[in-house]
Amino acid sequence: MLVSQGLTLVIVAVLIILIVWWFFLPHDRGQVQATIQGGKQVVQVTVDGGYQPETVVLKQGIPAQIQFDRRDPSSCLEQVVFPDFGINQFLTEKAITKIDLDTSKPGQYTYACGMDMFHGQVIIK
Repeated sequence: MLVSQGLTLVIVAVLIILIVWWFFLPHDRGQVQATIQGGKQVVQVTVDGGYQPETVVLKQGIPAQIQFDRRDPSSCLEQVVFPDFGINQFLTEKAITKIDLDTSKPGQYTYACGMDMFHGQVIIK
């Protein structure tokens, strides 16, 4: 009886650790530098089980646009929030949603899904 309770506690602890790791800790899904197209920095982020790439690097002072290609049907990823920019945008499934960003101030800025479970980062240098 004591062994089965101990085993149950270990399994529950491992599951909790995995859930915390999956939903709340950062995962490295790559980094990309934006390309210049028509005087604007443009980068595409695929939304499919998270954000790929997770980190977008932009140059300060050049207008920028992130194009979110939402492929994931889950309701969690139907929205992207950039708290530092005051952006809260719904993403259309199986379509590209374009979001313009102000690159006047350098820094590291985070973004997340509407439920704050999946995260990304914009670095402006």
